[in-house]
Amino acid sequence: MVTWKSMLTGLVLLLSLSAIAQQTTDQSPSATPQPAASQAVTPASAQSTSTTAPQAAPTTMDQVVDRTIVREHALMDFLKNRTPLVETYLQNLKPDAELGAVPKEDHYFLGRLDLGEAVDRRDYLTKDTSFEKNLLGGVTKMFKFEYKPIGFSWMIFADRQDFDRSHYDFRYSRREFLGDVRCIVFDVTPKKDSGKGRFVGRIWVEDKDYNIVRLNGTYAPRPKNAYFFHMDSWRLNLVPGYWLPTYIYSEEGDFSYGSRDKMAFKAQSRIWGYDLKKFGKEDELTDVKVEAVKDESPTTADASPLEAQREWQQQAEDNVVQRLEEAGLVAPEGEVDKVLSTVVNNLIVTNNLELARPVRARVMLTSPLETFSVGNTIVVSRGLIDTLPDEGSLAAVLSHELAHIALGHNLGSKFAFNDRMLFSDESTYNNFGFRHNPDEETAADAKAMELLKTSPYAQKLDVASLYMKQLTARAPEMSALLTAHLGNSFTDEKGTLTRLSALTSTGPALDNKKLDQIAALPLGGRVKLNAWDDKVELSKSAPVAIVTARDKMPFEVTPFFPRLTRMNATETPATQTASTAAPADQTVDQTSTANHAPQNSGTR
Repeated sequence: MVTWKSMLTGLVLLLSLSAIAQQTTDQSPSATPQPAASQAVTPASAQSTSTTAPQAAPTTMDQVVDRTIVREHALMDFLKNRTPLVETYLQNLKPDAELGAVPKEDHYFLGRLDLGEAVDRRDYLTKDTSFEKNLLGGVTKMFKFEYKPIGFSWMIFADRQDFDRSHYDFRYSRREFLGDVRCIVFDVTPKKDSGKGRFVGRIWVEDKDYNIVRLNGTYAPRPKNAYFFHMDSWRLNLVPGYWLPTYIYSEEGDFSYGSRDKMAFKAQSRIWGYDLKKFGKEDELTDVKVEAVKDESPTTADASPLEAQREWQQQAEDNVVQRLEEAGLVAPEGEVDKVLSTVVNNLIVTNNLELARPVRARVMLTSPLETFSVGNTIVVSRGLIDTLPDEGSLAAVLSHELAHIALGHNLGSKFAFNDRMLFSDESTYNNFGFRHNPDEETAADAKAMELLKTSPYAQKLDVASLYMKQLTARAPEMSALLTAHLGNSFTDEKGTLTRLSALTSTGPALDNKKLDQIAALPLGGRVKLNAWDDKVELSKSAPVAIVTARDKMPFEVTPFFPRLTRMNATETPATQTASTAAPADQTVDQTSTANHAPQNSGTR
């Protein structure tokens, strides 16, 4: 019987070795590359670097392979000055007689990739040194040097160093459509004696410019005391001429009778922020028009003490939101913000709340279930929006943060000093924090229940109640997903629900056997993220019928199956939004204001 300790050790060894997946055994580790400066690329320059003189269309599969190799190396060159963010959320699995494979424990990693000569990363989260020490005991110095908690990110390329005919054989398999894009499919195997850690699997090549759009496989042969995991890596056409690595799904093990798998897990990796440093500010000064204007209004007097205090809080709020956006943690303003603000305004208007300033809502791009407020801005994580089943449950989680604002629990005023913004992106979580004390949390919960009772959602809280019950049931196995990094968590360290717990004493009982009872959705089914410019929108995927309790998958990791589309010739990276479907079998009905599925629909 495999113990938790042995499984954990094997799993992280797997992570360790993924970082050297494309190195041969006789290759000594090189020095860690320094972070490359981010280079803003305009649509024109992106196009010019991706194309040269028109080339004749390949007439043989060998020519297609040659063109594919050229394009893959061109992509590596295009990305070498990019430093996108990469997030990996992993769930170890255990068998359940009723629900199939369910989470046993989870892990979360967030960092920034350096796509220079060798893929490297820098952490956003504080390292657990004791965990790393225990894990790496007895492992060679080379493995220690190459240890990467999010080694999954190496799977953005089949082979960063040696993707060529000298190291690989390519065999044509078939043609296949992935969404709107017709692809040529090749099976790829390493040549004999080409070295360890070589890609073996399948690639999908789009038939226009012959870029790889999908990789599916693993690395082999594996060295001693190490594991290579399987991956399904997807790319999207977000800039002219290039398909950018965006999603990676990994899975190992199953619970079939007699299976000898030593570990079982599922993991999602997302990459975004390729154009993070641009923000359209390079030419900002050229657009400034200065005119001599004299303010003759009667309100030109100095601000009163109360007005000054509110201006100070507004300045801090704006500083924080802007800094989080620059760090790639908050999406630019967009349509999803308007949906969230609509729900907040419904709560404000029906409760006759009088607030000094308007309340704004923004989307945090990370997976952990988290909300917090700074000044009058409410921030909600993408993962939380993904898993909420309907508008009533969204209103419930927003009501808690609105209650903090209504009660005057203002946090973050110290960030009105601009020098507090001068830190590296990777240290964001060490410099920001917006956690309330227990008394304020209790008061906000009580106020939130008051707001909900007199809101349009008063008779629509059964699903919110089920969501909190489902979260309570899964909390002990999802500590990483439920760890808030900037605000207060939904649960305490023991997995006990500490926020909106009053909802668990109302509504129907949680029953997995009821197929029309959708308490929580899987991750990834609600919010669609553009990996180039970080803009988000709500998914418009069609509902899918649930036929067994195993189809519900609350809070679980599922594969990615984006609908691939080509970027139109008239579009620019700033206006292009990839047409991306939700991960398999987790789409929901889009009928309400917040595009959430109605309760008891029996579909997702």
